Amino acid sequence: MYDPTVARLTYRALLGRRRALILGALPLLLIVIAVVVRALAGADDQTAADVLGGFALAAMVPIVAVIAGTGAIGPEIDDGSVVYLLSKPIKRPTIIFTKLIVAVAVTMVFSAVPTLIAGLILNGNGQQVAVAYTVASLVASIAYAAVFLLLGTVSRHAVVFGLVYALVWEALFGSLVPGVRTLSVQQWSLAVAHKVAGGDLITSDVGLVTATVLLVVVTVLATWYAGQKLRSLTLAGEE
Repeated sequence: MYDPTVARLTYRALLGRRRALILGALPLLLIVIAVVVRALAGADDQTAADVLGGFALAAMVPIVAVIAGTGAIGPEIDDGSVVYLLSKPIKRPTIIFTKLIVAVAVTMVFSAVPTLIAGLILNGNGQQVAVAYTVASLVASIAYAAVFLLLGTVSRHAVVFGLVYALVWEALFGSLVPGVRTLSVQQWSLAVAHKVAGGDLITSDVGLVTATVLLVVVTVLATWYAGQKLRSLTLAGEE
């Protein structure tokens, strides 16, 4: 289910100089914000939770995942180079799974690691805030990467749709319409963070069991369907 050659090519595409600069911009901004906030407000648990929840988990993680998830396959489909990959004796689900692993790894490195660093800067992991949001970022990275990889497989406008979901559906509608939060990767990951941190500093509108089930189901279904779409793309190219 994992092909090293496909992984190497995907890493090379995602971590090219231009894309790496884009991926690193938000994590760097988060750390700068953390340093400034700590200098101005001191170590405060609530402030740390607000910064990590309001910027890291709500904006940085999904945007990084959009870049990594759609970039893992979208450009290859757009420029037609995916035909060469599909001509190799590699199973289509293997291609998708390998690209998902790469997208998840890149998203985790560029989101969870900066989240931990920022949390330690903000309050030294008081009340487990830094660790809780880091775990939430890790969990969210998997689901987001799977969803955005699927978008990269089915649409030429995957980046736009991904940003609309992350910034409009989750951030805007999620803050205005309570029911929308149930269908939010952010809220599902917050349920995990709440369990790690304990107490009421981190809250979620979704229970832990429901969140865990939804995270698994969405990740599995998105990965499976992406494999099916890639298979149909192969057949269309052969015809």
